[in-house]
Amino acid sequence: MRTIFHIDVNSAYLSWEATRRKRDAERRGDVQNAAGGQKAEPDLRDIPSIIGGDPTRRTSIVLAKSVPAKKYGIVTGEPVSAAVRKCPGLVIAPADFSLYSEMSHAFKAILREYTPVMEEFSIDECFLDMTGMELVYPDPVATAHEIKDRIRRELGFTVNVGISSNKLLAKMASDFEKPDKVHTLFPEEIEDKMWPLPVGELFLCGKSSADKLSRLHIDTIGALAQSDLTSIRAILGNKAGSQLWNFANGIDDSPVAAEPDAPKGYSNEITFDDNIISWEQGNRVLLHLADNVAARVRRDGVKASCISVTIRGNDMKKHSHQRMLDAPTDGTTKTYETAKELFGQLWDGHTNLRLIGLAMTQIDKDAQQQMSLFGEAVDEREEKADKAVDALREKFGNDIIKRGGMLGSNIKVRKR
Repeated sequence: MRTIFHIDVNSAYLSWEATRRKRDAERRGDVQNAAGGQKAEPDLRDIPSIIGGDPTRRTSIVLAKSVPAKKYGIVTGEPVSAAVRKCPGLVIAPADFSLYSEMSHAFKAILREYTPVMEEFSIDECFLDMTGMELVYPDPVATAHEIKDRIRRELGFTVNVGISSNKLLAKMASDFEKPDKVHTLFPEEIEDKMWPLPVGELFLCGKSSADKLSRLHIDTIGALAQSDLTSIRAILGNKAGSQLWNFANGIDDSPVAAEPDAPKGYSNEITFDDNIISWEQGNRVLLHLADNVAARVRRDGVKASCISVTIRGNDMKKHSHQRMLDAPTDGTTKTYETAKELFGQLWDGHTNLRLIGLAMTQIDKDAQQQMSLFGEAVDEREEKADKAVDALREKFGNDIIKRGGMLGSNIKVRKR
């Protein structure tokens, strides 16, 4: 039998921001000052808080939420203005994708020390195949606790670890009680631990599927597992019906896909807790990713010849498209427009999405700009605008300027 771990950062974006703030406060001496009567800054994880943009802008959305914020009914992907109406005292922290990339890298570096077979499922979650590691780690539960506690001690944030014999059950286990927990869900535990759960909590069972099943009084995962497969296919379609019925019965033989190191490049991705996303939201996320990734490319003085977009929808695999450019670029506008076209080719507009990523690869340190017929660099105006934006943000902070072509987006990216 295989031994699979699923490790998931608890409220990743918000936890990473809270961890950074706590460390900054410790460096400033706020913790010591608090002992003398000065009130320390509250931990974002302990109060109603979100990662998002300006609530006065219609286009600002919630990217992550704290557990206290969740109690107010705040959900990922909803407008920030709606979240504020639910919780008037809500604390809003801006997004910082450079920070997330840094934290994710450190988190995954620790995981790689425990097994050579690791699958990066998203920026904040991974699968580890611990099969065959029994001589080194004879007790899987003890090893999971070691990993969990080490991440908390060394990096300052918490994770959940799910343990089972396949990826599906390990992921379901990691979603049990949070935060900072280790859970098992082996085949013999399915009936007691998973079957009583609402059917909507089954991995990849979206609201639409859950509603269809509920109308037939299939309200729990156990009821789905014990239903006739032919009937479920008739309700949900052959592919989706078979997949959810198999998942309800704990059936999943997909391997932990240890991918080789990616070629040198620059990338970021956003994972949504809730499978609710529209074309407008998707393009807005791409815009912020393009702004952040292209700024990092410019910062390093290089250009990229390839743009790629990655999504993950109603399966456990990532799907991506890429395009080679006619000339290397470090421009935000060119990167965004290319990414938007690729996104349109990847997504059908209906399948629920959980992850969107953007990468700039095929890096050229000596790239020459493509010249127009009149001897002027084709992207010269864009290049000047990008450099002006970068300079202002470097001097005054990320909030000092918004691009006119940014579709009103207000997810803030702070340079580190």
